[in-house]
Amino acid sequence: MTPTPKPPLPDENEPLRPHSFDGIQEYDKRLPNWWLMTLFGAVVFWAGYWFYYERAHIGHTNAQIVEQQLAVIEATRLANAPTVDDASLWKMSRNPVFVDAGRASFETTCVSCHTKELTGAIGPNLVDHLWIHGGRPTEIYTTVTQGVLAKGMPPWGPVLGPKKISEAVAYILSYHQEGEPIEVQAAWVPPPPK
Repeated sequence: MTPTPKPPLPDENEPLRPHSFDGIQEYDKRLPNWWLMTLFGAVVFWAGYWFYYERAHIGHTNAQIVEQQLAVIEATRLANAPTVDDASLWKMSRNPVFVDAGRASFETTCVSCHTKELTGAIGPNLVDHLWIHGGRPTEIYTTVTQGVLAKGMPPWGPVLGPKKISEAVAYILSYHQEGEPIEVQAAWVPPPPK
């Protein structure tokens, strides 16, 4: 059987602290470097964290994170709704998740005719109160789904599907307010080229 080694005895010449507690004196030694690095690292991390969130307000607050997650949950609930009606499309237009997804769909399929600002070029202006085929959300949805072949707008229903069409309509409606006046216009006259 191997004897267990005994811990080394402290050097009797090492300085002791002048105080005594319950008859015990402690050595006056420097803290280990790993301990000091942990302490100073925590202080530096705290200062950076405080500046990032509290002083510069760069990071998201807990309330903002909760709002974002609730918007995602609401977008999922609205996307899985069995029917598309005016009320649900208006709700989608106020949901940032839907509007961002709609912006992406709009920019890939609709910008060439309606411009990035939705002010119209070949296709009609989508930000004013004048509508050719109806300005209610479900009418816009039907127009996008079925298209208007006589005027050159293809039916996007088979290409995009109901979810992406709902997102694009929500993006268009994000430029409007519920209950605003809707005026029927006979035809769209494109602006003269610049």
